[in-house]
Amino acid sequence: MNEVNESEKIKGAVREAYGQTARRFSGEAVKTGCCGSAQAVQKVDQTAQSGGCCSPGKEEKSFNNSEKFYSTDETTGLPESVTGASLGCGNPTAIAELKPGETVLDLGSGGGIDCFLAAKQVGPTGRVIGLDMTPDMIHLAQRNAKKVGATNVEFRLGEIENNPLPDASVDVIISNCVINLSPDKDAVFAEALRVLRPGGRLMVSDIVIDGNLPEAIRSRMDAWAGCLAGALDESVYLGKIRNAGFDQVEVVSREYAMISEEASAAEERKMLLDAGLTTTDLDTKVASVRVKAIKP
Repeated sequence: MNEVNESEKIKGAVREAYGQTARRFSGEAVKTGCCGSAQAVQKVDQTAQSGGCCSPGKEEKSFNNSEKFYSTDETTGLPESVTGASLGCGNPTAIAELKPGETVLDLGSGGGIDCFLAAKQVGPTGRVIGLDMTPDMIHLAQRNAKKVGATNVEFRLGEIENNPLPDASVDVIISNCVINLSPDKDAVFAEALRVLRPGGRLMVSDIVIDGNLPEAIRSRMDAWAGCLAGALDESVYLGKIRNAGFDQVEVVSREYAMISEEASAAEERKMLLDAGLTTTDLDTKVASVRVKAIKP
């Protein structure tokens, strides 16, 4: 399979998994699992019939991801279709230092929780744009915006590798456990640099690994949709940000996923052990990091 077809296959698997999640949360039926959080990297079924890391499976334990990464003050007043559909591995708005009047772009905005928090910080003179490649997620986020009365937020359908925004049009870019899902991270960071204004900030939460992953995992579509196969070594991830042209690239925090201990990470544990990793490797292999960078 050529590189283009492989890329589209990966995007299709991710889009299906997230679309199923969005359709489920449109009915506010279940709570979601965490996309590779410090506590667990949840599972995604190969047929996308269970949701897992980035989307909840119908057989998984009910779990509210927002409680882990957001304060009660931040989530008070937000409906279940927002907090329940929180699929990230951190809270990028906590490090973004947003100012009134700024324009913010959220790459892979999902159900919209980070957009709505950012909207409060930039105020009525500011603007927040959520970009997501999954139509069902866009529809869910638009409905959520009406529920919370977020008049300074809009959601656009598009790929983060082919950003539809014009050059130098935003002040801050945030992203929450989405860039690791992209098969072309160089394009993501190049596009992020392009749409940022000079002096603009990139503030992301994402999943990285220590070292490399066996090809047996890299080639699995369920592992891609599950926020595992697309994760890069931390130094490689940071290098791609620098190579795109960003300055002052800094890891603000790092928390390891305790895969050997978490009952909810049984699928990931088996996947990694079957691929040749040792039990000792499990708890230092996958981490959630928050990263800051500046456009010169």
